Amino acid sequence: MTDPLFRGVLPALVTPFRDGRVDEDAFVALVERQIAGGVHGLVPVGTTGETATLSHEEHRRVVELCVQTARGRVPVVAGAGSNSTDEAIELVRHAKTIGADAALVVTPYYNRPSQEGLYAHYAAIAEAVQLPVLVYNVPGRTGVDISNEVLARLAKLPNIVGIKDATSDLTRASLQRVECGEDWVMLSGDDGSGLGYMAHGGHGCISVTANVAPEQTAALYEAAMSGDWAGALQHQDRLVRLHKALFADASPSPTKYALAHLGLCAEDVRLPIVPASEPARREVLEAMRAAGVI
Repeated sequence: MTDPLFRGVLPALVTPFRDGRVDEDAFVALVERQIAGGVHGLVPVGTTGETATLSHEEHRRVVELCVQTARGRVPVVAGAGSNSTDEAIELVRHAKTIGADAALVVTPYYNRPSQEGLYAHYAAIAEAVQLPVLVYNVPGRTGVDISNEVLARLAKLPNIVGIKDATSDLTRASLQRVECGEDWVMLSGDDGSGLGYMAHGGHGCISVTANVAPEQTAALYEAAMSGDWAGALQHQDRLVRLHKALFADASPSPTKYALAHLGLCAEDVRLPIVPASEPARREVLEAMRAAGVI
């Protein structure tokens, strides 16, 4: 397999708010900070970007801003999922229109389709829009888990190119690599097990931690991609508390608190997410110190 376009660390970007609206200036600055920190791609309007509480207009605007700011320096994988197939197609079509490099499409949540329904959902998207699609499997949030057998079928479709796997099941990762073929792109969706996922044949991680520590997470995945596992483990040891602390409260409130502490954006979140609790704040600060961020 040649090096995939989607590899290394890709931050699942937060969407900064101020006075109830998207803070576009802060978002652009955060994107520039990520690129300067050496990340390998950008993922706007995923779960960490609070896509569930963005309006459709805001969603589209944030993707456009990300693509415009990146200016082709790193690939942009636009969040474009929905539990309505027609709506997902429209979001993927928009991502293609404004120049995103791929779309990240979550398994349909709440309506809990069958495995055949999941296949039909992604197949319809792949047929409707000629843009690379990464399947996002996060059963803890969606209530549905897409099987390796279905992924192996999807891997045969030209536009379904890989997965963001947030199951933390490393045995599944090895089996999936074998079943889906050498061109299947495998990105972890879990910072804590991301290094292990790389050892099982993964290509990188769509990362929450990178929002706070882009240079440190980029260094971890650079080491792993070059086969320097000892060096990657050293980076992991410095970051592992931060991986955990950023989920000490409902995400992305701890991440936004960390960014606010660094003076990069307000810690504003949208209901039903509320600002990080005091115990979570203390844990975040301790983890930031351990990671060398402050």
